[in-house]
Amino acid sequence: MSDTGEPGVWEQIFTFDNYGELLGLVHNSLLVGVLLGLVGGLVGVFVIMRDLPFAVHGISELSFAGAAAALLIGINVVAGSILGSLVAAAAIGVLGVRARDRNSIIGILMPFGLGLGVLFLSLYKGRAANKFGLLTGQIVAVDTPQMAWLLGTSLVVLAALVAIWRPLTFASADPEVAVARGIPVRGLSLVFMVVLGLAVALCVQIVGALLVLSLLVTPAAAAARLTASPVLLPLLSVVFALIAMEGGILLALGSAIPISPYVTTLSFAIYLVCRLADGRRTRPGHRRRVAAQGSQPVPARRER
Repeated sequence: MSDTGEPGVWEQIFTFDNYGELLGLVHNSLLVGVLLGLVGGLVGVFVIMRDLPFAVHGISELSFAGAAAALLIGINVVAGSILGSLVAAAAIGVLGVRARDRNSIIGILMPFGLGLGVLFLSLYKGRAANKFGLLTGQIVAVDTPQMAWLLGTSLVVLAALVAIWRPLTFASADPEVAVARGIPVRGLSLVFMVVLGLAVALCVQIVGALLVLSLLVTPAAAAARLTASPVLLPLLSVVFALIAMEGGILLALGSAIPISPYVTTLSFAIYLVCRLADGRRTRPGHRRRVAAQGSQPVPARRER
């Protein structure tokens, strides 16, 4: 506590007064956090494989604009966010076939979406917390209708991923060979952009438009530092996303600041640990020890 009676910086970051009572207010958010961890971890694997982190940020800006427009005219914010994300994803998927074109389209969409969002929020005369929450996330504002939207959208994303997982993995790892094998690479790319748009719209509701990368990029990037296994990579990515999401919610509940700094800090800490572990594993000395151990003859079993 400061001399003026106001809570100090540390008290604002970690204040767990009446924590048990507050915990009952975020059961919807905790459930949504599980959904976002699952969706973000799985979608993030393909975001990394297909080199689309910049696209995630571009889609989030138009998702923010759609949510802000919905807030202004008084309709469901999740529906507006989804509509904005789908418009951005479709534009990037159709117009940005080549990487150079894609980056140009994203660079055009980002300021346009952010400008529209700022305009709509400036015209909105309601609670300031609603405006701030679209940018930096919110923790206790997940009501039952919003929960239904988020649950339904998550199921659509997960079902789509199950349907296209194997061909999309092939097309992401080696698109030229995939084309030669008859896999519809371009069609899969368009479908995945729509799936990515839906995933971004989900994450914007909790983490906010500015920091959505912490769920759709960082956990998968951290997992990729530890393994390239097609099984372990998505599993670790989901685990890391769940830790960041649920941990962020629980920490933010005991503070006076938004959820997004906690989620992003946890995601970055996980990535940093994975990067350090990967650096230690790839040191020349470590590789020599592994090679030496692998070259040692296996002792023969003694006959009894």
